[in-house]
Amino acid sequence: MGIDYLRLSLTDRCNLNCIYCTPLEKNGFLPHEDLLRHEEIARAAAAFVRAGIKKIRLTGGEPLIKKNVLELVRLVRAIPGLQELALTTNGLLLGELAGDLREAGLDRVNISLDTLSRKTFREITGYDGLDKVWDGMMKSLAAGFTEVKLNVIILKGINDGEVADFAGLSAAYPVTVRFIEFFPANKRSSGFSRALFTTAETRKKIEDAFGPLVRVPAGNGGGPARVYALAGAKGKIGFISGRSGYFCGSCNRVRMDCAGRIYPCLFSPPTHSLRESLRESADDDALVDYIKNAFLIKSEYKKDSASTGHIEMSSLGG
Repeated sequence: MGIDYLRLSLTDRCNLNCIYCTPLEKNGFLPHEDLLRHEEIARAAAAFVRAGIKKIRLTGGEPLIKKNVLELVRLVRAIPGLQELALTTNGLLLGELAGDLREAGLDRVNISLDTLSRKTFREITGYDGLDKVWDGMMKSLAAGFTEVKLNVIILKGINDGEVADFAGLSAAYPVTVRFIEFFPANKRSSGFSRALFTTAETRKKIEDAFGPLVRVPAGNGGGPARVYALAGAKGKIGFISGRSGYFCGSCNRVRMDCAGRIYPCLFSPPTHSLRESLRESADDDALVDYIKNAFLIKSEYKKDSASTGHIEMSSLGG
């Protein structure tokens, strides 16, 4: 499958401290001078589009804490040939920015939300922010994005009792609720290795509560998710089986972090860096050729790689 999807991290910083995300061994953040500037991000994104990328997703860290993020969204959305611009956020700032993001050209938004309980939200994230995230979801629905998704990681013994509640949101609202199998990616998250709640277990809880799920087309941007719906629902339900499933054969994405390092695979080390080329005034054709070379050595996804404990989801964005 051709590579046409770039996950582009804007920052390694976040305004939450989720129990499974930020590595315990993380020692501060990248120096400011190492981070790509807005114009460098936009130029890199344009080179990726020329190399074949059709969809870009802005990630973090938390992308909405990036200074002047609206201007950056406008710059990226204006790239000729880019078909879709999406963003993944924890939702804390989304209530303030949803309308402006839509006007700036953002097409779709994914909101990471693992619980509907204020108490559990504080336990998972270290912050009392559930009301803000809920407001962000409602403002996103009102803003007219082409799709609003909720990314829900189910952890056994922590939020597995909320599966039916989340599924019910897809009946009441035009959102796609995606249940994601937990995947320990660093030393901190490996402490939750026994917290895996499989797609099969999640689906059983949903069908016990609502009856059989009906398979529906994933639509644009379906990615690795298998998508279903409850009878008469306004929204959809998706499952991403990162532990019990295998979707390397359909992987169409690469990643670039906020320092310009390119990761052909989530579980590979960075193989190329654009920062030096951007700052040494390499011409656009050279940037495109460099990116295409990174595409050629894209690694095959391997579950066993997760045991290395060196993946910073907090800075790479998943």
